[in-house]
Amino acid sequence: MDYKDYGKKPYMLNIEDATNQNDNFRTTIWTGDKLQLTVMSIQPNDEAGLEVHKYSDQLIRIEEGQGICQMGSTKDNLNFERAITKNDAVIVPANMWHNIINTGGKSMKLYTIYSSPEHKQGTIHRLREDAPKSIDD
Repeated sequence: MDYKDYGKKPYMLNIEDATNQNDNFRTTIWTGDKLQLTVMSIQPNDEAGLEVHKYSDQLIRIEEGQGICQMGSTKDNLNFERAITKNDAVIVPANMWHNIINTGGKSMKLYTIYSSPEHKQGTIHRLREDAPKSIDD
């Protein structure tokens, strides 16, 4: 698959294949005015990173791997914590702090849908270290 942003025009893909074949920490595949599709690969013992999206609701679907999902109203009060694994979906309301932590021995593969878009069109972060360090970056 050619990992680039196909946004603002009709597009179709096998989302499971696109997610499982992605080796970048984050790759934005499609960005529209009100929706964005991103695939991620989180390394063992790593995490997506604690964040909040002030105006975007988010759906996260786990395709491979296992871990923990944490959420809460503030970054210091993550009172929602659940184990997650293949085929699980996580719904994150806007303005909710959240993190996905890979507790397994292989890369966690997931895709996420933001409504409205959260990253700049065409965003690719090859490694977690390439991603912004805070929501204001």
